[in-house]
Amino acid sequence: MSFLSFFGKYLPERVVSNAELASRIGCEPGWIQEVSGISERRWATPEQTVADLAVAAGEDCLRNAGIPASSLAMVFVASGTAGRRFPGPAAEVAERLGAAGKPALDFPMASAGSLFALALAAKLAANGPILVIGAEKMSSIVDKEPMERETAILFGDGAGAVLVTSAPGQLQVVDSALYSDGSFRDDLTLDAAGKFRMNGRSVIMQASRKIPRAISELLERNGSAAGEVAAFLMHQANQNLINKVASTLAVPSEKFFSNIARYGNTSSASMLIAAAEWSAAAAAAPCAGNILVFAAFGAGFHWGALLARAV
Repeated sequence: MSFLSFFGKYLPERVVSNAELASRIGCEPGWIQEVSGISERRWATPEQTVADLAVAAGEDCLRNAGIPASSLAMVFVASGTAGRRFPGPAAEVAERLGAAGKPALDFPMASAGSLFALALAAKLAANGPILVIGAEKMSSIVDKEPMERETAILFGDGAGAVLVTSAPGQLQVVDSALYSDGSFRDDLTLDAAGKFRMNGRSVIMQASRKIPRAISELLERNGSAAGEVAAFLMHQANQNLINKVASTLAVPSEKFFSNIARYGNTSSASMLIAAAEWSAAAAAAPCAGNILVFAAFGAGFHWGALLARAV
């Protein structure tokens, strides 16, 4: 058995409002809110790196857990926006946290990376605690002139973390379901030159179909129904997408934790930032046995869901 025992997060200090972006791309601030559900987002400073964000979230998680980084068995870092092709940020993050010499794995996957890392960590946690971090600096992609109207409004920076253990913790991992389909690989890409391309229609259409299907298959496999889920902790891509998934599953959208209005889409960091905030909220302490679902969809396409039960 594996458990999601402690969470952590980090958000940069700079707040970028819709009004600021609207003045740069030539639109009304209300239009941004309408099409995305986003009111503001956080952007890192030019000097901050993905590793900086990841270290800050990892330190927050370890502080909440009350354990030193030296006790970790592994460190996983998911990011699609690392500044170098290689090495990825994982080895640097592990060393700076105090876990030098421990295996450090990179998951260079936009949006779905933290879910895939989490599912693998749950399989390996019998070997010792694993720190899973999702960290993204999306501003390095979208904060360029001329700004792309359809993408600049969506993205923010940040990092989230979770400690996966074999010792009993807050949430027991029950099962996971992961999927990939390379036939859509050109619909959401960041090339070596830093050029970002997104076929928004394809991404939304496929995500709105594939996420509910993955969640339903996972729940059915484990003898549960969507209506029994206490909370859905999903990648914060777009509020309209979250609402579509809720509608397809025939559950109230209020069951889907949402912080996208404040942070925008932070790619692979978003699901773990949401989980950290959900965990920290006083009302988020679930009754023992409550079912929770983590879900994500991202470039590749890669997508899936993870089922957990409150201890």
